[in-house]
Amino acid sequence: MRIKKEAEERRNEILDAADELFGQKGFDGTSTNDLLDKVGIARGTLYHHFKSKEDIMDALIERYNISILGAAQQVAADRSIPVVERVIRTVMAMNISHGGSSSKEIMEHIHKPQNALMHQKIQKSIITGVTPILTGIIREGIEQGIFNTPYPYECMEMVVIYANTVFDDDMVPMTEEERGSRILAFVCNVERLLGAESGSLMDVMRMFGG
Repeated sequence: MRIKKEAEERRNEILDAADELFGQKGFDGTSTNDLLDKVGIARGTLYHHFKSKEDIMDALIERYNISILGAAQQVAADRSIPVVERVIRTVMAMNISHGGSSSKEIMEHIHKPQNALMHQKIQKSIITGVTPILTGIIREGIEQGIFNTPYPYECMEMVVIYANTVFDDDMVPMTEEERGSRILAFVCNVERLLGAESGSLMDVMRMFGG
């Protein structure tokens, strides 16, 4: 057990160092020698835990996914929250830039041009991870007669892809006025996609100051 713990601790040390170095130099700008010097280990030790630098990046993304998806799963599982409110809260949880300081640091980190590949991989993880979470809530809403669509998964896939690209400040720069207009159009069209009562999602948005 002690050996296993030591291995996990060493692996986390490498990931912590990579997280810091990728933030400073970018993925491409960070060499394996940089990582070795930062952690103070031999090359063989590094490759014992990770096959390559990209393997380290994938492990970091796994960490980010826990942060990104954890809040969404927690909201989605809370059946004390009404279905429509849960949909909005889950979509909001997907945008980790609205989280705490650590979440904001993650967003600043992955939005750097030198970390474009990491950004792309995280976006893919959000699309594949959040869509099923939202789909479960929509199916509840269909059972309750709140929504009416034969394509709950496909609808949520469209919602997640749009929200994760257009409302990503790094992908589509826009003024506050343009953002407000897009949010109104987005909510209106989601209501249509889901066969929801007109204004139902908008009313819940107002609860959050939207």
